[in-house]
Amino acid sequence: MDKRVIVFLILSLSIILSYDYLIKQIGLAPPDLGREQSSAPISDRPASSGSTPDPPSTRSNDAIPPISSGSVHAAGEQIEEVSTNLYHARFTNRGGEIVGWELSRFSTSEKDGSKPIQLMYQEGKFKRPLSIQPSDVDKGRELGEALYQVERDFTTLSPDHPVGHLTYTYRAPTGTVAVRKHLTFRYDSYLIDMALSLEGIPGPIDVGLGTNFGIVEWGEGFIGLIGPASLVGETLEKDVPDSQSDRQGEVHWLALQDKYFISVLIPTGAGSVTVKKEADKLVTAMAHYTGAGTGAPLAFRLYAGPKEYDTLKALNLGLEDTIDFGWFIYGSWSIVKAVAKPLFAVLRFLYEFTHNYGLSIILLTIAIKCLFVPLQYKSYKSMKQMQEVQPKVVALQAKLKDDRDRLNKELIKLYRDHKVNPVGGCLPMLLQTPVFVALFNILYMTIDLRQAPFFGWITDLSVQDPYYILPVIMGVSMIVQQKIMPTTMDPTQAKIMLILPAFMTVLFLTFPAGLVLYWLTNNVLTISQQFVTDRYVFKTSTPFFTSPSTPDPGEATEGKPSKRAREKNPPSSESSSSAKS
Repeated sequence: MDKRVIVFLILSLSIILSYDYLIKQIGLAPPDLGREQSSAPISDRPASSGSTPDPPSTRSNDAIPPISSGSVHAAGEQIEEVSTNLYHARFTNRGGEIVGWELSRFSTSEKDGSKPIQLMYQEGKFKRPLSIQPSDVDKGRELGEALYQVERDFTTLSPDHPVGHLTYTYRAPTGTVAVRKHLTFRYDSYLIDMALSLEGIPGPIDVGLGTNFGIVEWGEGFIGLIGPASLVGETLEKDVPDSQSDRQGEVHWLALQDKYFISVLIPTGAGSVTVKKEADKLVTAMAHYTGAGTGAPLAFRLYAGPKEYDTLKALNLGLEDTIDFGWFIYGSWSIVKAVAKPLFAVLRFLYEFTHNYGLSIILLTIAIKCLFVPLQYKSYKSMKQMQEVQPKVVALQAKLKDDRDRLNKELIKLYRDHKVNPVGGCLPMLLQTPVFVALFNILYMTIDLRQAPFFGWITDLSVQDPYYILPVIMGVSMIVQQKIMPTTMDPTQAKIMLILPAFMTVLFLTFPAGLVLYWLTNNVLTISQQFVTDRYVFKTSTPFFTSPSTPDPGEATEGKPSKRAREKNPPSSESSSSAKS
C-alpha cells in the first residue's frame, strides 16, 4: 500500500476519533443525553425536543401540528411524571390518561402514615380522567387500550421554566382513526390545558372526568357537599343521582368533590354533562361533545386541587360556590352565605397576625360578642323585667285559669302597664342566629382549618378533640350559664333544662375541635358579660351561681303575706276568732 494512503487513513481516523472530544472541550457540543435518560427517573428526563416551550399566549390550539399520516403508536406502556411545586401527576400512554395525582402541600393524617393526598380513585378499574368514549363502543375500547406515542418538551417545571407540554399521539394501523392529546402545564398552578384533535370519529364523544377523581374521603357529616357538581346554563346542580343524570345546555364546568378537595373539567363547546352512579359512594362524570372529529381541536381545562376560596374565585367561574357557606342541615340560606364570606375574610386576616387559627377563632368570637353587646343587653333587660312581673303573671293564671280570653287580655294589660315585651328576650337572639350559623359553617367547611394546630393536644382543629377535654369544659360552661341567666321557669322546669348541657356535650364530642373552641369561647364570654351586668349595671345582690326564678307557693302574691311570713308570725287568737265569726 502507498505510504501516502496509510498516512491519510491514520490522519482521518485520528480526526474522526478526536473530533468529538475537541468539540466538547471548546464547549460547542450539546451534552450527552442518552446516558442521563436511561438512568434518570421519568420525571427528571430532559425535554425530547430540547427547545424551550412557547408562552401560552403564543402557542394556541391551532398551532398544534397535524397528526402524522403513518401509523403512530408506541412499542410499550410508558409512565410520564409531571412535578410542580403544587402536585405530582402520573400519565400513562395507554389511552393517554391520568393514573395518579398527588397534592404536594396536603397530606393524610398521621394515623394514616402522613402521605401526600391522592386524588385518584385507586380501588377497582373504573373510568380514568381524560378518557375518551365515542358513540362507537368498539372505537372507544380501542382508544382506551391503544399505546400512544409520547412527546414532551420539559423536565420539571420551575420559576425559570414555568410552562411545559406533553403530547400523546395515536393513529390506528388501518389509518382511519387518529387522536392527539396536547397537554399544557404551568408552574404554580393546578390548572392544565388540553387540546384534543380527532380524525375518523365524526360522531359525538364523551371526555371523562373520571370516577371519584377529586374525592379523597366520602364523609358522613351533616354539613358538606360530596360527589358531583355542575354548572350548566345558570343552574348549579349538586346532587348524587339515583342511577344516571343528563343535563343539557351550555356547560360551564363539571366537578367531583368532597369536603376539602375537588376536580373540575372546564370544557369549551360541550353541550351536556352526564353523571353516573357506579355504586354506593362511587360516581363517574363526563362532558358530551357533538361532531367532535370534523373541526378544530376541542379545548378544555382541568383543575385538580384543594377547595381554597381565593384559588377557586380567581378562576372566575363561580367555583367558589362549591364551598357552600350557606349550607345548614337541610337547606342553603342566602343570608347565612352573605354573612359567612365577610367573617371568613376577617378570620384569615387575623391569622396573618397570629399564625394560629385557634387564637384567630378566639379573637373573632370576642369581636362578634362585642358587636352584639347592645342586643344582648336588651335581651337580658327584657328577661329581667319578665322575671319581676312573673309573680303577677302566675297569680293571673291561677285566678283566670278557666277564662282564657280574659286571661290573655289581662296579661296584655299587665305587660303594657309594666312596659314589658314578652318576646324581647328572643328577638336579639334571632338576629344573631345567621352570624352564629355562618361561623359554624366556616369552621366546619373551609380547608384552612384542616390539620391546623392550636396548642398542646389539639394538633388539628378540623377533627374532634382526641381526649374530649374541650367538649367537657364546654358542657360545664353551659351549666354555669344556665344557673346565672334570669329565667321565668319554675324550679322543676329549670332542673329539666339541665339535660340540654348534657345533650350538647354528647353532640359536640364528635365535632371538630375548632367548632368546640368557638362555642366554649362564646359561653365563657357570655358568663363574663352576665357577671358584669349583674354586679355593675343592675347592681343586684343575687349570688353568682343562683338565679331567681318563678316564686314558689310560699312567696307573696298580690300584696298578701307569704306563707313563710305567716308561719313566722301566726295570727292572734282574737283575729282567728274574728275570722271564724
